[in-house]
Amino acid sequence: MERQKNRFLEELASWLGNHQEKENILLEYEAHIDEILIQTFNSGNEDEVYQLIISRLGSPKEIAVMWKEELSITPSNMKWLFISMNILFFGGGSLLTLFHNLYDWEWMTVIWRYLTAIPTIIAFLYLFFWALLGYEIGKGFGHGGKRLLKNTFLLSLIPNLLLMVLTVFEIIPHSWFEPLLTKTFIIACIILTMFLYPISLIGYRWGKKASI
Repeated sequence: MERQKNRFLEELASWLGNHQEKENILLEYEAHIDEILIQTFNSGNEDEVYQLIISRLGSPKEIAVMWKEELSITPSNMKWLFISMNILFFGGGSLLTLFHNLYDWEWMTVIWRYLTAIPTIIAFLYLFFWALLGYEIGKGFGHGGKRLLKNTFLLSLIPNLLLMVLTVFEIIPHSWFEPLLTKTFIIACIILTMFLYPISLIGYRWGKKASI
C-alpha cells in the first residue's frame, strides 16, 4: 500500500514541476492518502487501491492542472479583495449614518429604521462574510493559506476597531446610533468581534477540504 502512495506522490510531484506551493501540496495530499489507506486496510490489491485513490482525489495530472490554475489568483489580490469589501461595508454604513443624521430625507429615515430593526440578521450576514473569507482562502491556497488568512484578517479588522474606538470615546456622537447603541448591543459587538477569527478559521478548513 505504501508503494502506491509513493507512486501517486511521485507522479504528482513530477506534474507540479516548479510550483511554488509544491511541498505543501504534496504534504496535504499525503495526509489524505493516509486517510484512504487506513479506511481500505487489507481490502483489495495494490492496483485497486491506487485506482481508489485516483477516484477520491483525482489523477496526479488533474490535481497539478488545478493547482497551476490557482496561481492566477495571487495571495495579494485575494487579501486586498476582502479588505476592500470590508472597507466598503463599513464605508456604506458610515455614509448611511452620516446622511441620516445630517439630512432630513424621508427615504433615508425609512431605510435607517428598517436596518436598525434587524441587527441580528445583519450580524449573521457579517459572520457569513468572515466565514466566506476563510473558505475562499482555504479553497484557493490550501495548506499554504493560513498565514494569508491571518494577515488578511488583521488588516480587515482595522475598520472595526477604529469604529469601536471612535464610538467609545464619543468622537462619533452616541445619538447617531440610536436606537442601536445599548449596553446589550455593545456587549454583543465585542463578543461578535472575538468570534470573527474562529469563524474565519472554520471557513478556511472547510475550503481547504473543498480544494481536494
